[in-house]
Amino acid sequence: MTIRILLADDHAVVRQGLRMFLALDPELEVVGEASDGAQAVQMTRELNPDVVLMDLMMPVMDGISAIQSIRSSMKDVEVIALTSVLEDASVVGAVRAGAIGYLLKDTRADELCRSIKAAAAGQVQLSPQAAARLIREVRTPESPQTLTERETEVLRLLAEGKANKEIALALSISETTVKTHVSNILMKLGVPSRTQAALYAIRIGLVKIDEP
Repeated sequence: MTIRILLADDHAVVRQGLRMFLALDPELEVVGEASDGAQAVQMTRELNPDVVLMDLMMPVMDGISAIQSIRSSMKDVEVIALTSVLEDASVVGAVRAGAIGYLLKDTRADELCRSIKAAAAGQVQLSPQAAARLIREVRTPESPQTLTERETEVLRLLAEGKANKEIALALSISETTVKTHVSNILMKLGVPSRTQAALYAIRIGLVKIDEP
């Protein structure tokens, strides 16, 4: 099944380069391009892509505001923040807004494709360094609604970096059921993304990270 991607960047040459890279992979299809954050939100509503590659520095509406808008109304669309600088404030801002991933623009084409596929599969990718830093910076829920036993199992596997298909196999349930559980988990924890749910799981000791 083809993964449908929306590119959001205010530089036409960057979008063109990304489109050329992504066209080389038969599993990926670019369905649209946006040149500012507001257009990215509008086109996400119209096209319903699987993944949005979102530049953070854009006119009209910045990338972080656009991520927030997309994730609050379109929970099935995953967003990867794409930026030219690895800066703590923008990493934290993107994750707070609901991005599932964060990549630099000089990321190799194969790494970019892999990250898009991981995001589409619902896979949270957090290095121990990133997790340790984000745990300190991103507020996790203080008094969330109680998760059921099955939701807790799904959350643990999600936080371990498992994709929807792997969670489904591990628990002998369908991928659709996994997605329903994840939606319920996000709603109960009051967080916009799988990444923040994973940070919560680390914070409460459901999964362990190796401190850098």
